Amino acid sequence: MIRVFIGAVVAGLVQFIVGAIAWATPLGRLAFKSLSDGPTADLQAALGRTLGPTGTGTYFIPSPETAAGTAMLGNGPVALIHFNTLGFPPMSVTALLTGLILSVVMMWFVGSALSYVRDFATRFKVVVLFATGTVLYFLLAMPVFNEYLPWDWWIYLAATDFLAFVAGAYVMIRWFMPREATPAI
Repeated sequence: MIRVFIGAVVAGLVQFIVGAIAWATPLGRLAFKSLSDGPTADLQAALGRTLGPTGTGTYFIPSPETAAGTAMLGNGPVALIHFNTLGFPPMSVTALLTGLILSVVMMWFVGSALSYVRDFATRFKVVVLFATGTVLYFLLAMPVFNEYLPWDWWIYLAATDFLAFVAGAYVMIRWFMPREATPAI
């Protein structure tokens, strides 16, 4: 049990580092399109005027709840806007620490579950299959069922989440799991 806990800390750090490489370096820009400062300022002002009074939230633009909204949705352009009235820092220490803790806790669950699997090869196959199924269901289903969402961002997110999960789990099962299955819970 203690090896799984120590492994969860190390594996969570590995997962966190892979995620940081994917999102906190110039690689992260692959997932986004950007505007120059002029159009960005215009759009930011329009968002403030339009969404500011209703507050922070996620907005489906246009909303299909009315006949006019449905017609506008069919004609485009459309957007899913995550709007925050207050803004936020480019790099939040709170978000980084919370993400690291989440990675460690998640890797503890992974290690605990994999302690019931008999050997390294089987454990790794289970991890790859689980990661693939999870990414397909929770991430790539989004643009499938919500056709207005851009595929490029979701594919990048899916690929980086898959790599971070598999890298962390590999460290867990390679160096911190017993050779034979013994339940960690």
